[in-house]
This record gives sequence, C-alpha cells and structure tokens, in this order.
Amino acid sequence: MNPPHEPTHTIRIIAGRHRGHKLTVIDHPRLRPSPNRVRETVGNWLQFELPGANLLDAFAGTGAMGLEALSRGAASVLFNDTSAASAKRIRATLCAWKEAHGRVLVGDALSLSPPAVRYDIIFLDPPFTLCLHQAALDKFATEKWLKPRGKLYLEMPFSANEPLLPAGWRWLKSSRAGQVHFGLIGRKNR
Repeated sequence: MNPPHEPTHTIRIIAGRHRGHKLTVIDHPRLRPSPNRVRETVGNWLQFELPGANLLDAFAGTGAMGLEALSRGAASVLFNDTSAASAKRIRATLCAWKEAHGRVLVGDALSLSPPAVRYDIIFLDPPFTLCLHQAALDKFATEKWLKPRGKLYLEMPFSANEPLLPAGWRWLKSSRAGQVHFGLIGRKNR
C-alpha cells in the first residue's frame, strides 16, 4: 500500500544562478517558508555580503532562505532542522541542483556546538508556534558563532513581542510583510 500523498505547494528562488527554480513545500503547520517578498528584500539588503559568505540556516525548514543565499553566491550554507523529512528534501534539492556548497544536519539548533570557523550570517526563523526567538537570539548573538561584522537575520510573527537584543547589538534593518516581522541585527559600531 502506498503512503497517502501529502498536500504540497511550490515556491520559487528569486535571484541568482538558481533563479526560477521551484521548491516543493509540504503543507504542515510548523513548516512556513519565508514569503517571496521577504526573501527578495533580505537578498537585496545582503546583496553585497552574500557572495563568498558562510551561512548557517539554523531552523531551515524548507531551506528556502539558505538556498536563496547559495543562488546569490554564498560560499557555503549549513542547513539545520529538527525534521529528518525536511533535511532529506533539502539534500535532494542540493543534489538535483548540483549545489556542492550546502551541508545538512538534523538536530535541535539550540543544541548545536559552536563552529570551527565562524559565520558571516545566521538565519533565525524558528517555527512561530514554538516561541524560540529569544532563545535563538541569545544563543547565536555571540563571538563564538559570528565573525566581528557578522549579522543575524530574525523572522517572527508581527504580533509577537520583539526579543530583547543583547547588549551592544542593534536592528540594522527591519520590515514587515503581512503578518511577518523580519530584520537584520548586528553589533553596534561595526
């Protein structure tokens, strides 16, 4: 007996060498890919920083943010998600696109160990229902994770209270798309 088909929809990569490629997204309450408008805005904000950058997509889900970054020239992206099914889909996409600069881990982002080489950008977009935004920000806004000019990207429900930024950090850019609030956070004086 074949397993029942899960309802799906597709999203597309906005820019770069994989522009127009589509990602299949399973309809699941905890899987909410960043909207096209959000990914386009963030890509424009980071257009001069993505080429050659090393990134962590800590709560990867569909992998849309990290795949968009690879399409725009990122040197590497580490995709991490708690879902083995999501990780399998990201791996399949990387393989199909012949994208050798992505790695995929399955696990809890809040349990990851600091990397040997720090990141230029870390994407933080945990499932909205889990309320992990403050914990993620507290974990990753450190010198263990980010290079001195490194940035964090945070995406959260517009209705949520903004997380408290660590001392010495500030919003560099922020915006809203529908019910999504998103922005870049960096160290002051950098």
